Amino acid sequence: MLEALRNAWRLPDVRNKLLITAFILLVYQFGAHVPVIGVDRTALEALLTGQAGGLVGTLNLLSGGAVRNFSVLAMGVYPYITASIILQLLIPLVPQLEAMQKEPGGQEKIQRYTFFLAIPLAILQAVGQVQIFGTLGGQPIIPGFGTDLLLTLSVIATMTAGTMFAIWLGELITEQGIGNGLSIIIFSGIVAQAPTSLAQLVTNSANPVYNIVMFVVITLISLFVIVLIYEGVRRIPVQYGKRVRGRKQYGGGSTHIPLKVNAVGMIPLIFAQSIITFPAIIVNLFPEGPVRTQITQTFGNHQGLAYWLTYFVLVVGFTYVYTDIMVAQQNLSETLQRNGGFIPGIRPGKRTQEYVQRVTRRITFVGALFLGVIAIVPGVVDFINRLLFPLEATSATSSATNAALVIGGSGLIIVVGVVIDTLRQIEAQLVMRNYDGFMN
Repeated sequence: MLEALRNAWRLPDVRNKLLITAFILLVYQFGAHVPVIGVDRTALEALLTGQAGGLVGTLNLLSGGAVRNFSVLAMGVYPYITASIILQLLIPLVPQLEAMQKEPGGQEKIQRYTFFLAIPLAILQAVGQVQIFGTLGGQPIIPGFGTDLLLTLSVIATMTAGTMFAIWLGELITEQGIGNGLSIIIFSGIVAQAPTSLAQLVTNSANPVYNIVMFVVITLISLFVIVLIYEGVRRIPVQYGKRVRGRKQYGGGSTHIPLKVNAVGMIPLIFAQSIITFPAIIVNLFPEGPVRTQITQTFGNHQGLAYWLTYFVLVVGFTYVYTDIMVAQQNLSETLQRNGGFIPGIRPGKRTQEYVQRVTRRITFVGALFLGVIAIVPGVVDFINRLLFPLEATSATSSATNAALVIGGSGLIIVVGVVIDTLRQIEAQLVMRNYDGFMN
C-alpha cells in the first residue's frame, strides 16, 4: 500500500488533485473558526457543556468544530443534503420531475434545483438552529436575534452564505480534486474534531481508563461491522440473449446485479435526526408546563428510552423507504429488457421489478437493523455507564463521559465510506497508468 501511495504521489495529475483537495479542506477549516456576528461566548460554552451537549456535540462533530465557534459554516453542507433527499423523494411522486430526470441533461437540471432548494432550507435551518440552541441553553446565544431586525438579517444572510460557500468548496473538490467533495468536507470535519473530543473524554472524566477502553472496543467493533455491511452485496444472476446479424453474433454470456446490503449509506440517520428534533422545536410554541418540559428534556437533550426507541424506529423506517425509492428510480427491469438481459426463471418486465424489489427488501432488513443499532449505541453506552457508575453524573449527550460520541456511529460510517471511495478512485488512476493498486 505504501508503494501504491508513492506511485500516486509521483504522478503529476494525481499529486495535483491531492494538493488541491488538501488546500480546499484547509480553507474550510479556516472558515470554521470565523464566528457569526453577535455570538455570546458564555452562553455558547454553557450550551456545549450542559445537558444539551448531545445534539450540539453531534452537529459540532459533523461540521468540523464550526458549531463550537458558531462560525459562518456552522450548518455545514446539511441544507444541501436535505434538499437532495427531498428532491429524490419527490421524483417518483411528481411525473414532471421523473420525466425531466430521464431527459438528456436531466440530472444536471435536478442538481440545479437542488442548489436552489438548499437556499431556503439554509435560511430555515439558520433560524431554527439559533432558536433551539437558545431554548436548550436557557439563554440566547445571539442576544437580540429575532428582535433586532438588522442583526437577525445579518446572521441569517451570513450563515446561509457560509453554507453555500461550503457547498461550492465541495463541488470544487469533486471537479478538481479526489473523491466526492461533499462527503470529504464532512469527513474532514469529523477527523479534525475527533482528537479534541478524545482529549475531553480522557481529561474530563473520573474514569479515563474505562472510557479509553470503551472507545477502543466500540471503534474496532464498529469498523469491522461497518466494513462488513458496507461491502456486503447480494448478486442476482443475469443472462443476455444472443443476437445474430449477418455473419456476426452479438450478446450472450452472463453477469450479475450487485444489490448492496446498505445501499443508502447514512442518509436515513441524517433524515431521522432532522425529524426527531421537531418535537423539541414545536413544543416551544405552547405554554410552559410539565408536558413541554418532558418533551424538551427527551427530544431536545437526547435522553430517555422514548428518544432512543423513536430514533431507532425512524432510522429503520427511513432505510426501507429510501431504499425502495432508489430501487424504483434505477428501473433495473426496463434497463435489462432494453439490453436483452433477463434473470433466469423470472419473466422480464413487471415480474423482474417485483423480484428485485422483494430481494432488496429482504437484504435491507439487515442493513436497516445495522443502521438502527449504530444510531442507538450512545444510548446503550450511557445506560451501561449509569449502571457501573451511578454516583457519577453521566449524560448520553456529553462526549466527555460517553465514549460512543467521540466519533459516533454515523461519523464512522462516513469515515469508512469516504476512505474506501477515495482509495478506489486513486487506485483507478494507478491502474489506468499500469501501476498496481491498493488491493494488489
